[in-house]
Amino acid sequence: MEKADLVEKIERLKMEKKAIILAHNYQRPEIQDIADFVGDSLELALRATQTDAKILIFCGVNFMAETAAILNPDKKVLIPDRNALCPMAAMLPAELVRLYRKRYPDAEIVLYVNSLAEAKALCDAVCTSANSAEIINRMDSETVLFGPDLNLARYTMRFTEKKVIPIPPFGFCPVHKLFSREAVLELKAMYPDAELLAHPECDPEVWEVSDFVGSTSKMYKEALVSNADKFIVATEIDFLHRMRKSRDDATFIPAYEGAICVNMKLHTLEKVYLSLKHERHQIKLPKKVMDSARNAVEFMLKK
Repeated sequence: MEKADLVEKIERLKMEKKAIILAHNYQRPEIQDIADFVGDSLELALRATQTDAKILIFCGVNFMAETAAILNPDKKVLIPDRNALCPMAAMLPAELVRLYRKRYPDAEIVLYVNSLAEAKALCDAVCTSANSAEIINRMDSETVLFGPDLNLARYTMRFTEKKVIPIPPFGFCPVHKLFSREAVLELKAMYPDAELLAHPECDPEVWEVSDFVGSTSKMYKEALVSNADKFIVATEIDFLHRMRKSRDDATFIPAYEGAICVNMKLHTLEKVYLSLKHERHQIKLPKKVMDSARNAVEFMLKK
């Protein structure tokens, strides 16, 4: 089926079924272009609660669709390809959270939204890369267990006086591990007037030489308000599509051309169409997990 035909069919089905498409910043450009909303984990979580749509087509990895389902138990949440899994989230299974809870009984647990629903159900609060320090500083305990991303834990430690213990001590995003200090410094030398933007999931050696460090939503906003007209961007490659659409007067340079999350790319226009047409690959979670995880996610969303 031709791309134009697929897009037309998807748009028609969205109207018929009162559905919307939510897409993460790392989705293929053609998926971003048909989405009703594109954003980072926090923005998508918020938008999922602000729609009266009956069906949410979630183009992201599994934990994101789970979060949408947790916050919208009365809506049907579909993921176009159920094999779109997050390697980082898999590094912190529920059993490991239980183990750390026993080991540190006086500490509260804050989990990055990049975690599975079963793990979220065992924590005290959820955060994103946009608000990790804010959430940790709101906790009552002086020691906070934080996972699964070690680099985000390290970055967050800069903005809190609490003792932060990474769980597990090795959690990482395979894509953000691809960036190196040497490579970004070479690019900075090639483009001396460019602003280097980096995600906190990158290694510290990368964000220590960056001009701006933040979640994709924060990087996006920085690019909109910055006086710079060139940006070197250290995160997943297709985030640059959204930035280029919003600032066609600027040049966006990938910090590494091979920074591709293959799991995010599993969603295609055809899979979106089929998922919506047949309402297949619905996210279903046990009620106990849903209820406990919802408490942790809603703690994050409270102001």
